[in-house]
Order: sequence, then C-alpha cells, then structure tokens
Amino acid sequence: MNPQEKQDVCVHIRWMIRRDMSEVLGIETESFEFPWSEEDFIRCLRQRNCIGMVAEYDDQVAGFMIYELHRNRLHILNFAVAADFGRRGVGRQMIEKLTGKLSSQRRNRILLEVRETNLAAQLFFRDVGFRAVAVLRDFYDDTTEDAYLMQYRYQTPQRQIRVPVNRISKLAS
Repeated sequence: MNPQEKQDVCVHIRWMIRRDMSEVLGIETESFEFPWSEEDFIRCLRQRNCIGMVAEYDDQVAGFMIYELHRNRLHILNFAVAADFGRRGVGRQMIEKLTGKLSSQRRNRILLEVRETNLAAQLFFRDVGFRAVAVLRDFYDDTTEDAYLMQYRYQTPQRQIRVPVNRISKLAS
C-alpha cells in the first residue's frame, strides 16, 4: 500500500443535495448488508427534523450522515464513509461537526444504534467518545439482530469550567 493512501484528508462538510444521491447510494450499498434505498433516503429527508450532510473531498462525496434533531438530542440514523476514504479521518471530521452542534443548554447528546455484528462501527464510535448504554433486542426489521444503543454526551470545554473561589484563602494570601 502506498503510504500516501493512509494520510488523513481534510473534507468539506455541507448539506446533502439531490445531486449527491447517486454517490451516497453507492457508499450506502458498499457499506451495508441491508442498505437503505433511494426511497428510504428521500422519505427520511422530507421530514422536517431530518438532516442530511456529506463530507466532500475534491468534488467527490467521501462520506455522509443522516440525523434527526430532537428537543434535547441528535439521533444519527445513517452514517458511512466511502471505502476509498476509510481510516483517513473523514468519519472523525463528520462526528466533530455534529458534536459542535451540542451545548449544555439545548441538545446535549447524540444517540445512534449499531448492529451487534458491526464491530468496526462499534470501535470507531467508541474511539470518538461514544459509549454503549443499552442493548436493543431484535432491533432490526431485516434480521433478528440486536443493536447497541450508543451515546455521546456534551462535555463543557475545560476553559469554561469555573473553579470556586475560597474567600478565606484569598484573604489569607
């Protein structure tokens, strides 16, 4: 393998548009045993609270994510990176984009389900800060497979954490 093939790439993350659909479907088909159809994508994206985003590199869709906005959380419904861009930082950049939308006041967590047999996804999401919080028995329509419910919680940036001031020690110094 060429060493350059493993280097991280910097992607532009933007809203998904209709023109992206053929590339998104290609990534979906190569990524999943039970892929979403074009109708599944369209039905989901027509809902008011459903957002589609793509990671673009050099005019090519390198990955995508579909998520729902809820009152106090985001819920990832579909997330995939093209095989050519695997392990090159694309998924991490997409998650960073999503975690940047969290705050302590409003949406403070991201949820998603991962198939019990999808070890690569479980490890990826664990590495970017998600934790398995529940097992969902017989979760999928297409199989009797269980899913892990994984969650990422917003953390206050270190610079915003206030240390209480002890006025007695202040007076003593």
